[in-house]
Order: sequence, then structure tokens, then C-alpha cells
Amino acid sequence: MIKKAQHWGQLWRYLGPGWLLGRAAYSARLRSGLLRRQLPATTWEARPLSSFLSDPALADPQRYLEHRRKEAPKFFFDPARRAEYSAYFADWDGQAAGEGPLLLSRELAEGSLRYFEHTSAHTGFPPDWHANPFTGQRAPAGLHWSQIGNYSCGDIKIIWEPSRFGAAYVLARAYWRTGDNSYAEMFWRMLEDWRAHNPPQSGPNWMCGQETSFRVMAWCFGLYAFLDAPATSGERVADLAEMVAVSGERIEANLEYALSQRNNHGISEGLGLWTVGALFPELRKAAEWREKGREILESQGRELIYDDGAFVQHSANYQRLMLHDYLWALRLGDIHEQPFSLELKARVGRAGAFLYQMQDEESGGVPYYGQNDGALVLPLNNCDYRDFRSVVGAVHYYCHGTRLYEDGPWNEDLLWLFGPQALDAPTNAPQRADFGAPVGGNYTLRAQGGFAAMRCATFKDRPGQADMLHVDVWWQGQNMAADAGTYSYSALPPWDNPLAHTAYHNTVTVDGLDQMDRAGKFLWLPWLRSRVRCHERSEEGHLAYWEGEHNGYKRLREPAGHRRGVLRLGDGMWLILDALWSRGSHDYKLHWLFPDVPYSWEEAAGRLALSTPVGPYYAQMTTLQGGGARSLVRADACSPRGWRAPYYNYREPALSVDLAARGSALIFWTLLGPEPCSVSVQGEEMTLEAERWMGTVRLGVKQSRHGLHGLHGLLVDHVALSGKVEDRLEPSLCASS
Repeated sequence: MIKKAQHWGQLWRYLGPGWLLGRAAYSARLRSGLLRRQLPATTWEARPLSSFLSDPALADPQRYLEHRRKEAPKFFFDPARRAEYSAYFADWDGQAAGEGPLLLSRELAEGSLRYFEHTSAHTGFPPDWHANPFTGQRAPAGLHWSQIGNYSCGDIKIIWEPSRFGAAYVLARAYWRTGDNSYAEMFWRMLEDWRAHNPPQSGPNWMCGQETSFRVMAWCFGLYAFLDAPATSGERVADLAEMVAVSGERIEANLEYALSQRNNHGISEGLGLWTVGALFPELRKAAEWREKGREILESQGRELIYDDGAFVQHSANYQRLMLHDYLWALRLGDIHEQPFSLELKARVGRAGAFLYQMQDEESGGVPYYGQNDGALVLPLNNCDYRDFRSVVGAVHYYCHGTRLYEDGPWNEDLLWLFGPQALDAPTNAPQRADFGAPVGGNYTLRAQGGFAAMRCATFKDRPGQADMLHVDVWWQGQNMAADAGTYSYSALPPWDNPLAHTAYHNTVTVDGLDQMDRAGKFLWLPWLRSRVRCHERSEEGHLAYWEGEHNGYKRLREPAGHRRGVLRLGDGMWLILDALWSRGSHDYKLHWLFPDVPYSWEEAAGRLALSTPVGPYYAQMTTLQGGGARSLVRADACSPRGWRAPYYNYREPALSVDLAARGSALIFWTLLGPEPCSVSVQGEEMTLEAERWMGTVRLGVKQSRHGLHGLHGLLVDHVALSGKVEDRLEPSLCASS
């Protein structure tokens, strides 16, 4: 009871009384049935297209089809140019390794649907719109959406996934490659079946306004892509317009709830209204929806995209979702000569540049930090879900008129969104360098062929995960020290979103606790504070150092501090130091997650040798005084340990290594890199020796039976590198620390 009262007080402090009162009012609308009466369940026959049109006579199907073909607003592409586009696809499909739209369309026709861009399940064609094919669970189709609990039928995201109509993009891309009318027929059959099984406001697929908006986007893309196909009839187009109009009503009716979440939901639902209003001006409410959507997109962009380019949801994938939303909105605005503000465009540009700096140069991947729920709003290319080059490149082109990347399948987005001229633009890729986004709490140190990424945030908005001081290490396109990702928000224990916990990140836990209390499925309290103490590199560039700390464990009865230093030595060696201190004794545990590759493990010495596809890689870890108990687990059968989830609703084995020690104060050290290296410690000096180089690290703290001393300074006082390269670094405290 005391803890619950504390959490309510923290919510009042962080989110304000207005937010709490708004949530209480929304809950009352749900429980009382008021929301159900305001937006009642009905039938399609009761909401004919004529009731939404400014000119009801336009509802005649043949007349409406002619109207859409001759007078509809412009879209990203012109159906009349389909033959011109087809010349560009062959090279991209040759690089798709069997993952192009023709294969995916064939699988769809055979009743196999790909979920979250990775895992296929047999669903039949068209799919069962209310079923989870992985568990057999079903959501009630006959209830008003407000009567269906988010977690009453398992993971609702799995049920929602087919209704996002990602298949529309796959089928459109296949049709534009081949001109085969069967792809258009499949799209229209899916639309008709969805309509038959999802009457207005009934069933799970009307529960979320954001899902409704994504569906509207996909329907619009399909409408324009298939407008000239023989399968496209007046009746089908009129039905789609009616479904879009009903969707606009659904989005508008619950908009305040979406905006109260201060995340992608408000942006996406604003985009839904903007899209309906811009592309269907024949609707009576089109102008109202368009302007309301524009206002939301402008205000949400200013509030939720931080000045440093990071995004309010503290998630790489949610940032991609936001960028896809804004690419769609900004591009449509320009096409319709209704451009958005320069301030919004600049913020979107900074958000794209942020992901570029967080990106692995070889694979196009980014660290999985934050929730990673499989959302891919615009699947317009043959790239893997984890490859961010398409969205980052599209944002860069929109803002600068140049390409970031050379020719490759990631450039298909440019063709769809901007036309063939975008593919002829010159390439102008800024140099990636050590990077810091202090508001978002994201930092990198760059090396030749790789980088380290660190999390160190003071939260001004809701945290997504308890991941402070997590470190990702990338080398030669491989994510060597990885975030575990997100498996499922609502699976059966132990898989009910466990990977958000501190214990599964590459950081340190104290007494087995999270850095914050988990107060709800998506709520952490109290919000911790962090600070970066150093972020610099030597003049020669062979050495770089970053240091940060957080106060998450200061809330304990015997408060504990955690400070982490990350030192780059040469091109790819990383020394990570973790200092823990307290007046009382605690159980400290350091954790690392590595890829599932052949390995050898020397438990007593804490040495792990990995055989990766691009060469050997080594990890070594111990405490400064040499103690601690180590363990390695791969794919534990009873817990999430030794697993990672690179895609939603999918998990694969990984190597989980931890080092546990008890005491009041201690220092862990970890050495990662592609070379075997011997380490010796004498007092406050560490010597690291490889075949062709040697590094000497003088620590800024020392450990004795009375605790750690020198914590007012940095963990590293001086570094000297000799051998094949020579360099020195004496790190200094950041001015802001």
C-alpha cells in the first residue's frame, strides 16, 4: 500500500494532475459505457458512403471510380508511370536473397502470412482477422471495441498485425513489377473480407486509433497502386472510401486519449486524420480532419522530438515509426502545396541524423535500445527489418536533396516516395563520429569498423526500459555485445516483456533489483537521473573515453552508486570499468549478452573466445581484485536468460555471461575486442598487452578494505598506448558534470 501511494505521488510529480484527471475521465467513459454510446457499433449498410459525401450523388460506384481516376488528389506516385518504375526493380530484387515481394505475395496466396517482418504462420487467405495463429487464442468479434481488454486474449499485437494491411505494400510492389492483375485481386479480396468480418466499431481491430491510422495508410497506398488494374471496380473503390470515412470517425472520437500518451499514438492518429482529409476532399469532414491532423502533427513534432534529435519514447524502432509517419505527412503536404513548417521539417531532419549517427556502417543496423515491437509502417523495400538505411536515407533526401547511400535495395523507398529523379541524386554522406544526444541519453564512441553505444539519460518523459549504462558493441557489422530486444508484451510468464528489465541488459544490477520499480506493463518509477562525466578522444584519435553514472540504486535502504567508464584502445578494443559503492554490503552482478556462435569458455578466468562469421572475438571480465563468481548460460529452458529477440514474437539463443560479487564497494572490468590480450593489475595500474601493442591504464580510483577512494574524479586518470600505434589521453571531467 505504501509503495502504491508512492507511485501515485510520483505520477503526480512527473505527469501532472491534468494527465491523471484525464486518465481517470477516460476510464470512467469506458466503464460507464459512455464511449460505446458516443461511437456505437453499427453495420456498413447503416453508414453508406453517401452519408459522408458533400455530394451524395457521387456515391454511385461507377461515377465515384471515374472521379478517383480523373480528379483524385495527387499521391506519391502516378499510376500512369507504372511502366517507367518497373525498370528499377530488377537489381534490387537480385539482392533480396529470395525475400522480394513476388515471393511474399506467393506465400500470402498460399495462406502463409509473415508477422512482424520475420516469422511466418499459416493463416489461410484471407487470414482470420481475430485469431492468434501461434497460440490459437481468439478475440471476441461481436463486442464493441471498448469492451475488449488489451490483454484479455493474449498478445493483442499479434491479432492486430494482419489488420495493419502490410500486405497491401507487398502486393502493390509485386503488381508494379509485373503488371499481374492477380496481385490487385488479392488486395481487393482481403479488403472485402476484412469489411465482412469487422463491422464499424465491433471487434478487436477497432480498439486502437493508431492501428486504424496505419490501416488507412495501407488502404490509400493500395488504392493508388491498383487504380488502373482490371480488378479495381467502382464498387470496391466506393467500399474502400466508406471504410476510410468510418475510420476517420473512429480516430477523431478518441483522439484525446491518444494525445495524452505523449508518444507515437498521437502522431499516428493525427496523421490518420491528415491523410483522410488530404486524399478524400469529397468527404464532408475532410477539411476539418485535414486541419486538425495538421495541427496535431505540428504540435506533437515540436514537443516529442527532442532538440538533439532523440525521440520521446526512448526506442530506436519507435523513432523509425515516427519518421515514417512524418515522411508520409511532409511529402503529402508538399505534393498538395500545403507544406508543414520549417521548424517541423528541421526536427524531423535532426531525428533522421540521430539514427544515422547511431547506425552500424556495414549492416545498417542500430542498437535495439528501448522497446522493439516489430512496427514497420512503410515496408517499401527488400531490406531486413533490422536495416535502417531506407528510412534514414529517405529523411536525408527529403531534407537535403542528396542520397546517403550508394545503390541498393534500401533506395526503393526513394522511388516510391519521391519518384525516379531521387535515384539520380548525388551521394553525400556525412562522416560518422563520436556522438552525444544528452536529452535522449544516447552516446557513441566510434572505431574503425565498429562502435560502442551507451545509454545515460535523465528522463523528462516516461522511460521505456530500465537500461541505464547499457553498452552495445558493434564490430565488422556484427552486434557483439547486444541488447536482448523485445519478445512480447503479453506472452505467458516468463515471457511477458521480461527483456525490459535491467538484469537482461549489458549493465550491473544491485541485489537483483531493477534500476527503477516496474509499476505497470509500460511504467517505471521513480524516473532515475544520470549524468555524463566525460566524453572525449585523444588528438591522435587512437584513444577515446566516455564515463557516466546514474542514481537508480540510491533509492535503496543502503543507497548504492554505479559509475561506468568505456575506454577505446586503438581500432576495436574496449575496456569497460564499473565502479559500485555503498555504505552497506550488496550483491552486485555484471551481465553481458553475446551472439550465439561457437565459443570456448574459461570460467575460472572469465575468458570467452567467440568464433564469429568474420573472425575471432574475445571477452574477459573480473573484479579489480580478481574475485567473483561467473556463469555462462545459453537458451535457458526456464527463464529468458540466454535469449535475444531481434524480431517481435521471435526469440533465438544467445550467450549470457554474468559475474557476481558481494561487498560494499568494488570495480568490475571487462575487455572486449578481436585480439587476445593479457591483463595485469598492480595497485591502480592496469597493463593490457597484445601481440603488437600495449596499453597502460592508470585508474583514478583505488580500492581498499575501507571502500573506493577518489570518486570525485574519473575512473580513468591516464592512458598510454604503445607499439604499432602510440597515443596518450588524460581524460577530463565534462564541464556540465
